[in-house]
Amino acid sequence: MLAMLWPDGLLYGMDRRDLFRAAGIAAVAFSGDALPRLQAALAAQGGKPADSLAVDEDFWFQVRHMFTVDRNIINLNNGGVSPSPKIVMESEKRYLEISNMGPAHFMWKILGPELESVRRRLAQSFGCDPEEIAITRNASEALEIVQLGMTLNRGDEVLTTNQDYGRMLTTWNQRERRDGIVLKQISFPVPAPSLDYLAELIEKAITPKTKVIHICQITNLTGQIFPVKKIAQMARARGIEVVVDGAHAFGQFPFKRDDLDCDYYGTSLHKWILAPVGTGFLYVKRDKIKKIWPLMAAPESMADNIRKFEEIGTHPASQRNTITEALTFHESIGVERKAARLRYLRKRWTMRLKDLPGVTMHTSDDPEMSCGIGTVGFKGFDIPKLAEYLMEKHKIMVVPIVRGKEYAGLRITPNVYTTLEEVDTFASTMEGIVKKGPEVLGLA
Repeated sequence: MLAMLWPDGLLYGMDRRDLFRAAGIAAVAFSGDALPRLQAALAAQGGKPADSLAVDEDFWFQVRHMFTVDRNIINLNNGGVSPSPKIVMESEKRYLEISNMGPAHFMWKILGPELESVRRRLAQSFGCDPEEIAITRNASEALEIVQLGMTLNRGDEVLTTNQDYGRMLTTWNQRERRDGIVLKQISFPVPAPSLDYLAELIEKAITPKTKVIHICQITNLTGQIFPVKKIAQMARARGIEVVVDGAHAFGQFPFKRDDLDCDYYGTSLHKWILAPVGTGFLYVKRDKIKKIWPLMAAPESMADNIRKFEEIGTHPASQRNTITEALTFHESIGVERKAARLRYLRKRWTMRLKDLPGVTMHTSDDPEMSCGIGTVGFKGFDIPKLAEYLMEKHKIMVVPIVRGKEYAGLRITPNVYTTLEEVDTFASTMEGIVKKGPEVLGLA
């Protein structure tokens, strides 16, 4: 029997089966009627197409009230990290409380094995074998496992773009210094003319020494989507491996593994899946697991086991086990509906700003080329100071993007809990700032 103090303050005696039953009851108590209300709201739509539902404020009212965010701040930086809905936060708290009852037993013996359910659910969502999914803390960790675990020789070339994520470029730079490989970075205009243009740009940069192509599925800078499958198949025909950074893609718009056909894929789950901060996954094609060294040492017996990439020592079960709750919430909305809503919100503010004097849109309007992320430039403005001014004076949180002489702008990333009023407030604030000119920043 186990002695357990539950949140109502009563002490219960229970065996392991009782614990699970109690945890299930607590889950219902914590979650309230959040998901049933969401499902009822969806049922009321009668199968309405995603584009139509994107503008149905009654439905999105139900969604946004499942979050506990500070509405005194307009958070348009969900691309960095997103808040989780209440049901996900409550799940994480529950797992943390169970762990804390006796971590060596409850965390390792009880909650630890449940990670296999998380693996299964992620594999279902991504469309691959569970034995190809390693659960990580973020996209950077997932991708660095591959980048630092690949066998590359002096002079081997890695092809990427200069707009890929900075941490991933830093990782390849370290391999340049350590191993003598060559990192080739190509540039492209924003927005790019077409998906075919991007594929051709990559293809033209390939040489006989190219061993790896590393690309973002969607860039963090402007939200430019890349034709991953076309690039992957073109690379495979030449014996080149493809590493895909999906940090901003998974959960933002619909796709499966077969839509990519890549060898390696890393993503974060605390962005568009709305899982707890510090969650992500790595996909490694089954026949390539054995040849990738883990970032932290694993025994030789695990050489072809995807779990070798999870050998990181003691870590909290509460974050990882809660991924399944986040997936359930995500799937309850539906990724097609989410993508349509995010595109609608982006179009709402871009339509108001795009024709203002000195304004340049760095993100395409083509739905094949973009989704919820949008970056906009303002001629004559110091972009970092503009972002600081928006936060200090208007409590609007955005991200300054500065690419030297190439381009600069504010990155805007709403999410499913974002209101039209918040988007409109950003747009009207920027209309006023543009009208007054750069000198307005002197008020900051």
